[in-house]
Amino acid sequence: MARLGRPRRRKPSTLLARTNAVLGVSAAAIALTSIAAVAAFVVGPMQDRAADDEAGLMLLSAKTWVELSPEARLYFALEMLQEHDLTILEEARELPLVEPGDGYYELLEAKLGERLGEPVALMESDGLVWANVPMGGFLLQVGISPERRDVQPVTVVVVVVLIGALVVFGASALIVRRVAEPLSDAARAVESFRGAETFAPLPEEGPAELVSLAQSFNAMARNISELLSNRTTLLAGVSHDLRTPLTRMRFALEMLRDDPQFDKADPELLGRLERNLTAMNELIADALRFARGTGEEPQRVDFREHLESILASMEGVPVVWHGAPGEQRIAVGAFQRVLLNLIDNARRHGGGAEVAVDCRAGLVVHVIDHGPGIPAPQRDKVFQPFYRLERSRSPATGGSGLGLAIVQQLCHAHGWQVTLNAAAGGGTDARVEVVAGPDAVQIMSAGASSNSAMT
Repeated sequence: MARLGRPRRRKPSTLLARTNAVLGVSAAAIALTSIAAVAAFVVGPMQDRAADDEAGLMLLSAKTWVELSPEARLYFALEMLQEHDLTILEEARELPLVEPGDGYYELLEAKLGERLGEPVALMESDGLVWANVPMGGFLLQVGISPERRDVQPVTVVVVVVLIGALVVFGASALIVRRVAEPLSDAARAVESFRGAETFAPLPEEGPAELVSLAQSFNAMARNISELLSNRTTLLAGVSHDLRTPLTRMRFALEMLRDDPQFDKADPELLGRLERNLTAMNELIADALRFARGTGEEPQRVDFREHLESILASMEGVPVVWHGAPGEQRIAVGAFQRVLLNLIDNARRHGGGAEVAVDCRAGLVVHVIDHGPGIPAPQRDKVFQPFYRLERSRSPATGGSGLGLAIVQQLCHAHGWQVTLNAAAGGGTDARVEVVAGPDAVQIMSAGASSNSAMT
């Protein structure tokens, strides 16, 4: 039987929460240390001195009362009550003892016992704390106010910790905000950066470390944008320039077919040449699409009408609707290219494609094939340009190897996300999640090839 380990404690995820936790623990440790030090070196000695003074006042009052004449004792008792909140009674009564656990009263009992040379027990009644004091042949009962007691360390701890926590949270929130907000802006900028030349640079302001981070990101983003622009220009230029010699070769091939001097030419050879030229032309077209696959602005369209118009050009692709999508804001050309590439890929490698649209929670489009599927370790690799699965390397499947790379580039350019998953019952289900401007549109599961090399 496997041993169950203790669940790992989840650490705070945000910089503010982690800073508050660290500062809060530190403040609590400082507060507890301060309370312990104050209790040991300030409150303790003060309590001892206060209890000793209180015991001395009680005994001195009793001694003075005994030494006065009977007529003066009443006036003295009234004066002590008014001035010192201390009551003197000539008759001792049986009263309930003070409940144990009060440190100040225990200390007062000890001080009285030291001064009288015998144990003294404090009692409580009539809202006062009493002590029987034998003095000059009398057994006097001296009462003091119960407000004369020690500080409450637990209350002090709670108050200090709570106030300290509020102060720490406010201070850390103020400090971390100056750091967390620029970092959050940087995180959003990194997440939204797609290599476009029109990216919004981070403001280079604030602490030196954040300025350095913003400068590094802006420089990196500019370099990546320039590299992508140069790659696009180079790829588009080479692909465009290759079309001229291909056109000449196709024209020469057509003239060769009509020339009577070459009527003995092998028709099979001429057919192969023509198929090779067609394949090269398709490869160049895909390369151009790959180079020019960004920059389209989204627009609001009737999604059902748009999707059905795309599928109208492809026979044998059934579509099932669950709900009504209504109008959606999407890049129509990019979406059409993504959907056509994925459907073509599903047909080429999965033997066919099925489309289902679920509009009940967002907008979800499924294009599913029931081919052999793509192994999980290779589902991300098939988006790389010219990457093919071993089983797809055959003239029957063909393809330029750029189909899914174009899909991924278009998705990244428009803020979409594309992933491949196993379809229920076998085959492949590629999910494309689209977020277009203020309208969140989820187009999930645009199917992909089971074996899938790039189309």
